[in-house]
Order: sequence, then structure tokens, then C-alpha cells
Amino acid sequence: MGYQKELWLALHILFAGVLGALIGLERERHVGLAGIRTHATVAIGTCLFGFISFNIFGSTHLNNTMGVADPSRIAAQIVSGIGFLGAGVILRDKGRIHGLTTAATVWATASIGLAIANKMYILAVSSTAIILALLSLYKLPGWMQWKMKKRRRYDD
Repeated sequence: MGYQKELWLALHILFAGVLGALIGLERERHVGLAGIRTHATVAIGTCLFGFISFNIFGSTHLNNTMGVADPSRIAAQIVSGIGFLGAGVILRDKGRIHGLTTAATVWATASIGLAIANKMYILAVSSTAIILALLSLYKLPGWMQWKMKKRRRYDD
């Protein structure tokens, strides 16, 4: 692989980091758990793992000597590995569970990094926008009242 291709892939990784940081910024401002650095790093790492798997398993030499190689194996391991990372964000306090949304955003951010590695830019950007819109629901008028009413119903 030439340096020009690596520089091009590095720009993709930077793009993944920016999208991950946008989600992390919202999480950091709202709850303070797993913020900009965590989300950006997850997106960057996932994108890099995606590139590595495509370049290693895409090699005809490896395919001929090792049988049929499957680049989706690394993607599958990313999904389960990020699940463990997200589990570390979930907290239980006095019967209440906190951090589920942040854990879900860490997991979703990994998919955004993998989408960029697959050169699915529209999917990555639109997924980021959808996640940010979902995370902004609490700003809607009446959202917190509805949520508290719903929570009281389950507490009874």
C-alpha cells in the first residue's frame, strides 16, 4: 500500500473521529459520561479495524494460502467488544439504572466508524444526525414531564 492511499485512509479516520466527537460532545454536555474522547476514539478505532480487515483479508495471497478469508469476522468482533465497553458506562444507583443511552451511543458510534471504513459516507453522516436528533428529544417541550409521568407509573 502506497503512502498516498494511506493518507487518503487517514482522512477517512479523521472523518470518523469528527462524527464520533459530535455524538460525544452531546453526551459530555448532557450527562458527563463517555464524552468526546471516548466516542471519537471508538469511531476512529472501529474505522481503523475496518480498514485493516479489508486490506488483510482482501489479499489474494492470504485467500489462497489460508482458505476463504472473511473480513466480516473483525466487524462481528467489534460489535461484541464495544458491547463490553458500553457495559462499563452503565451504573446502578438506588434501584435506578443510568448510562444506558450513553452505552448505546458508544455502540452506535462504532457502527459509524465501520460505515466510514466501508466508504458509506451518507449512511455515516445520516446516522450521526439521527442519533443527535434522538439525543435532543429531552429538549422538546413537555418531554421531561411525559418521561416523569411515565416513570411514576412504573414506580407505583
